[in-house]
Amino acid sequence: MLANHPDKEQIRLENVLTALGNPLRLTVVRVLAGGGEHACSAVLSGIPKSTLTHHWRVLRDSGVIWQRPFGRENLLSLRREDLDTRFPGLLDVLLGAVENDELTQESTTRNLPPLSSK
Repeated sequence: MLANHPDKEQIRLENVLTALGNPLRLTVVRVLAGGGEHACSAVLSGIPKSTLTHHWRVLRDSGVIWQRPFGRENLLSLRREDLDTRFPGLLDVLLGAVENDELTQESTTRNLPPLSSK
């Protein structure tokens, strides 16, 4: 099964904002913003696999992440370059707001894996 990754020109702001309106998905973006690829099982902890699959699909289909198969799992990475091209400064503003707002920071830290917690 091939994942649906919209072309850069097809990424729509309303889809990105909807995807990032969920604390778990915003947490994923916080983790992936550090760069590189991350195994899907290492991004969040304590979340059922079926729930994670749903969140990966929403982020992927909205154009926020890349997802590629690697062995028995998938690797995830942030589509930073594409998002910065389409919506300059959006990710920086959102990530900055997360870091500067206690309530949002709390809700997006709750499900980080123990080794990644700040």
